[in-house]
Amino acid sequence: MPGRIRATKKRAVGSKQTARAIEEGAAVVVYVARDAAGWVVDPIIEACTAKDIELVYVDSMRELGEACGIDVGAASAAVLK
Repeated sequence: MPGRIRATKKRAVGSKQTARAIEEGAAVVVYVARDAAGWVVDPIIEACTAKDIELVYVDSMRELGEACGIDVGAASAAVLK
């Protein structure tokens, strides 16, 4: 369970915001839903690998969305510095 994302208010939710946070060097940990479309999360996974950012997989988009406090699923999210 993505407890760390739930415990912080400094987070980016959604693939666009997560990708931006990675590019800007603001992401500390990135969460990716296993059931998200590859074309959405593959660039995020590659960026995390290239920048040596911790990557955590979550079982579903719904679970990640709930952990982030939103009513819809989320493909990815990040804890920010």
